[in-house]
Amino acid sequence: MLSYVMLLKTRDLAQYLTGKKKKTLDFKSPEFRLNRQDSDEMRTKILALSYKDWKDMGFSKGTLHYLKQNAKSGKPFTMNVHVRERIQKYNI
Repeated sequence: MLSYVMLLKTRDLAQYLTGKKKKTLDFKSPEFRLNRQDSDEMRTKILALSYKDWKDMGFSKGTLHYLKQNAKSGKPFTMNVHVRERIQKYNI
């Protein structure tokens, strides 16, 4: 988590120094709000999906393969909106 905050603050500093976006610089209050797409519920649904059900939803086998790899890894990952919406509708 600390490395992520460092990345954000480094990005803020770079934007401030180049004058692109930031007009002020604040190192005192890092924001710890993370909006994650890969909740535990979403990971469980991905791991529970069978390749047949996935194919019936209209997606390729490779997409589910990489989603399952990401879900097993425990690291944060993102999904396209249309994929996320269909997984949310899927009932385990």
